[in-house]
Amino acid sequence: MMAADLNISHILQDLCHPPYNANQLCCKNEDKNNNINNAGIAEEPWLLTSVVTQSQEQEHTHKQGSERSFKTQVKEDETKHPRGHLCNSPVSPKNSNNKNRTDQSTSKPNISTKSSVFEKWAAMDRANQRPLAKRQLSDISKAFTSTAVKKTLVKEEDQTREKVQSSATQQDRRNDQIILNQRGSRRKLQKELISSTDDFYRVDTHAISAGQELKSKKIFSVQTIARTITKGTSTDLERLRAIWIWLCHNIEYDLNGYLGLTEKVCSAEQVIETGRGVCCGYSSVCLQLCREAGIECREVAGHGKGIGYKLGQSYQNTKSNHMWNAVRLEDHWYLLDACWGAGRVDMDSKAFIKRYNEFYFLTDPEDFINSHWPDEKEWQLLESPIKLEEFEKSVLKTSEFYKLGLTLVHPKQFLLKTEDGEASISMRFSQPVEFTYEISQHHSGEQKELSTSMGLLTVTQNSMKLHLMLPTSGTFDIMLFARPGHTSGKFSWVCSFLLECNEPKTSENLPENPYLYWGMTQNAEDLGMKPCIHGSEAILLKSGSSELVLQTSRPLMMLCEISHKDLDDTLAKRCLATQIEADKLTCSILCPYIGYYRLSVFVRDYESDRNSFQNVGNFLLHCIANPINLNQLLPPDLSHFCGPGIRTDDAGLSKFSHTAAIVKTQQGKCNITFQNQQDLDLHAILKHSKEQSGHPLSQHIFFTHNGSKVTLSVALPEPGVYKLSLYGKTPSNQEFNMLCDFILQNSSESSWPPFPYTYTAWRKGSVLFEPRSGLLEPLCWVQFRVRVPGARRVTVLGEERVDLQLNKSHIWEGEVFTGNVEQIKLAASQEETSDQMDILMSFDVLKPQNEM
Repeated sequence: MMAADLNISHILQDLCHPPYNANQLCCKNEDKNNNINNAGIAEEPWLLTSVVTQSQEQEHTHKQGSERSFKTQVKEDETKHPRGHLCNSPVSPKNSNNKNRTDQSTSKPNISTKSSVFEKWAAMDRANQRPLAKRQLSDISKAFTSTAVKKTLVKEEDQTREKVQSSATQQDRRNDQIILNQRGSRRKLQKELISSTDDFYRVDTHAISAGQELKSKKIFSVQTIARTITKGTSTDLERLRAIWIWLCHNIEYDLNGYLGLTEKVCSAEQVIETGRGVCCGYSSVCLQLCREAGIECREVAGHGKGIGYKLGQSYQNTKSNHMWNAVRLEDHWYLLDACWGAGRVDMDSKAFIKRYNEFYFLTDPEDFINSHWPDEKEWQLLESPIKLEEFEKSVLKTSEFYKLGLTLVHPKQFLLKTEDGEASISMRFSQPVEFTYEISQHHSGEQKELSTSMGLLTVTQNSMKLHLMLPTSGTFDIMLFARPGHTSGKFSWVCSFLLECNEPKTSENLPENPYLYWGMTQNAEDLGMKPCIHGSEAILLKSGSSELVLQTSRPLMMLCEISHKDLDDTLAKRCLATQIEADKLTCSILCPYIGYYRLSVFVRDYESDRNSFQNVGNFLLHCIANPINLNQLLPPDLSHFCGPGIRTDDAGLSKFSHTAAIVKTQQGKCNITFQNQQDLDLHAILKHSKEQSGHPLSQHIFFTHNGSKVTLSVALPEPGVYKLSLYGKTPSNQEFNMLCDFILQNSSESSWPPFPYTYTAWRKGSVLFEPRSGLLEPLCWVQFRVRVPGARRVTVLGEERVDLQLNKSHIWEGEVFTGNVEQIKLAASQEETSDQMDILMSFDVLKPQNEM
């Protein structure tokens, strides 16, 4: 029987050369004037050259040589959408010279034609062979897998047109309808059929290597190819996989044919031999290879959203522009598109980009319908088929959208309309995903890219929201891009929307956000941050002074930056103070202008100074009243450790009376107390932005040690903002370490005198009760009260030497007359009878008024 089959095959090839199926007839030729209206390489589409985030393709590129002008609507569309998935030219009827076409597959008696040779041959073996998919050409039959698109045969002299449509046999069609309408077992999802592409490693590797060997030997027989690439397979799924891999790796899209620069290649024989074809070429070869492998397969015609596609484009009363395949596995039909799986077209360079796309192999119908709408609704393979109007309104999603596991929450259609100048887009996902976006406006027939400051993008571990606020009316294109979370690869385009704004948002433009996300970033928790109540919405500030508190799960270092349209870098540094504690981070903020601010927060682990700071949050602040005067901004050169925090904790300082970084005083003086458990040597430095006349600022601070309790007294000479820096060291260390900065905001107009000047003999435990001022009036009596641990004798040295008396409370006290001396000194001795005394401190005596 095999020998008979081969002989008949050769005879039929001689009689019917070259054999075509209906789809091949539809796709072979173009009009003389290359009119390809309604044609589109319905590829996935749509990758625009203006997208800077689009991946740079490194794959093999099939360059298209010649350039010819052609006047079509598709050309215009391609100019606007220069890149995309492979989409096909329309399926079109061809002049068949009144000859019946036969299937390429002749090794099996399953070909139904009008030829008596075929009928006799099919009748002989029908009882012995399992029936496969059959095709029959008829000028009056309804298309089952493709809708004819009118074409004109280029070389035909009489320019007559003939509609040729393909269909399955009536019996096959009835069987298909029965199977498609069955409500029995559930069709498996793509992820259930293919748990991992690694499962196909052996099949894929063999199909690729076998395909290369067949090509090198110039073997183009469908039968030989099918037999060779499926060798070693054991299931229909493996055989189909081998066919799919061979198609995607051996056939390139016929871009020259699509553009009308050369004659289209559609017949299976030509597609295989030349290694190029349009969509119907892919589907036709897939059909014949499946037949040879014993897999039921259909060609499905319909509309594809690809190159030339515009959001909102209507397909009403237009002919099909794309073809793909349906295959039957385990009594269920599945969908695949090898044309879109093989790569995409770059219309800028007029080149086909080989870029294998796994997504279009046995795609779930619920996802496939987003970009493929079949002419016959049964081939949607959906329990509730959608209407063409719904397909037209659906959001344009790429294969990357589904690969990343995205689910669109809002909107459900591509068209967005603003309310009060605002609109939003939201998604959810199960695995971390990072996003970016582009906004462009339609203006005089051109696309003008706009700033991303018109949107607020918030991304969490499982959700994304883009809040758009348009300052001008018009029509806008919104393109969203994404990539897997915690990666540094390129962003891929995932979906697009059209936004109509009739009433713009009448408000100040938002600040630029170079870090893109608003609110906490997606990886903030991984970096040690706890959830935060602030998202992308603006934080309303009714005064120019505020603070942001962020909770942490471990000790972190923090840096902050703030921006405003009128704020320069120098002033910006004087608007922020950071306080770092073991379990929280606080940023004190001053706003000198009304309007919107961006506050960005960066962190790293406290213990690891090798790690770089990473952005964990960007917050939109809106100051609506009472901005801070520029003279009241924070002191320059603040450290990152403002206020008590992790450094003071490590140093053993605790129980601070003032726990915030900013200390406000309305009297011009204050006492900051704390516990010094480790008995550190302490030092403080007071600074003001303006130069001070008179006594140095070091005399306006005074330490008092009473056991472990320390009191740091401050008396400020004039109003303003001061920086008080606290240092400490252990007795074994030579240098003081910076512990923290306090910001002192003094609103008092009073001018407080300095404290007495202290010497090294003034040690811990010594307490000055009075006089506290370092400036004494002349010619007056002054009460002295002081505690000096271990002293046997305490004396005041002025015009006269006055020994203070020790009372029952162990306080040395007495009255001293200042007279006309310039300075009075306090001294102590450890021995009662010794004349050698240590100077503890000195007081300046003011000059008499008449001398002044």
